[in-house]
Amino acid sequence: MTIYDSSETDHLNNSGTVAVNSSAVRKLSIGRILLDMGKITPAEAERILRLQKESGMRFGDAALKLGLLTEADIQQVLAQQFDYPYLLPGQGNHPPELVVAYQPFGAQVEVFRAVRSQLMLRWFTAGHKALAITSYNPSDGLSLFTANLAIVFSQLGERTLLIDANLRYPQQHDIFNLKNKQGLSDVLAGRADIFEVICKIDSFVDLSVLPAGALPPNPLELLNRPAFDVLNAQLASQFDVILYDTLAFSSGVDALAITARTDGALIVAHKNNTRINDINNINEQIKSTGAEVVGSVLIDF
Repeated sequence: MTIYDSSETDHLNNSGTVAVNSSAVRKLSIGRILLDMGKITPAEAERILRLQKESGMRFGDAALKLGLLTEADIQQVLAQQFDYPYLLPGQGNHPPELVVAYQPFGAQVEVFRAVRSQLMLRWFTAGHKALAITSYNPSDGLSLFTANLAIVFSQLGERTLLIDANLRYPQQHDIFNLKNKQGLSDVLAGRADIFEVICKIDSFVDLSVLPAGALPPNPLELLNRPAFDVLNAQLASQFDVILYDTLAFSSGVDALAITARTDGALIVAHKNNTRINDINNINEQIKSTGAEVVGSVLIDF
């Protein structure tokens, strides 16, 4: 026997199981979600329901008392109900440094949420859609920072696109376990359609990634092509937040071509690794393109 809430209606697929789309998850009871996830069996659900009725406990508390679920299980289900997906250790095969995915309730994640709030207030609510994320050194942790930031924007419900615009040393395809056969470079060279190479990241609500693609012999020239302006216009109509992961300034000036088109940049500095003079140098170069430096962030991971 399978337990369903009488107030909920879903469609059966050909195998006779219930098909639930992600947009409806938050409308389901915690028990229903746990059943669909395979966390509990129908028999266990009935045990929980009996205790819930006898004691007046919430479903999750009753399941915990019976030892049928862990606190991590409950947090995972609540995250789904509130469109706040995250991963358990071992899921997704992403680097553990994606703290917003694996440690969503930790203190470090609050830093990313604070940065997100500032960017929403200072940049995205002012009508901007795109922002370049920059750093001075390749070892500053820029790509991981940008990946974490993209995830927290998607957790806010913003249609988020993370673009790996580092056409020399791309990393986002490794972070998100994507094939890098085609991507931004191929689109700019006219060899691929933009919406055919964007990858939807199913682990997170409203997050997509555009890999760098084939490594070109002329990355700076590609980024300066008029096709980049056309690309930005196309993407602005489909996404709320577009974040560009860029080449470190010490490795080339590719980031300037991007900031000139996004009109804004966020500078990432690494504690004990980035010098104040380097930050000032980036700041001056970005402003020389007519773009705005929205802010700077000091990280230590």
